[in-house]
Amino acid sequence: MSDCIFCQIIKGQIPAEKVYEDDDCIGIKDVNPQAPVHILVIPKKHIDKLYNLEDEKLLGKMLIVCSKIAEMFSIKENGYRIVINTNKFAGQSVEHLHYHLIGGRIMNWPPG
Repeated sequence: MSDCIFCQIIKGQIPAEKVYEDDDCIGIKDVNPQAPVHILVIPKKHIDKLYNLEDEKLLGKMLIVCSKIAEMFSIKENGYRIVINTNKFAGQSVEHLHYHLIGGRIMNWPPG
């Protein structure tokens, strides 16, 4: 999708601070971090919504990537949160599936 900001980042058309990349996904620092560590894990294949994802293997791989990045940023032991926002009421602002990996501080419950 040519107008998708994440697709443009994946293609190298828009700069982003990458912390991880493999054949299937990338990890970038969020430009508006909500915690000391806030990384977006994004599949390279454009998938607009979680409910449109049919590739269970990709979904699982993205979770494993989150765990690897949590270890890279030394938040594995204290804990971290993984969030997927789907649609407007949940706060999805970019229509390209992505995980928010958030950590480095105490998280409150319920989230806001």
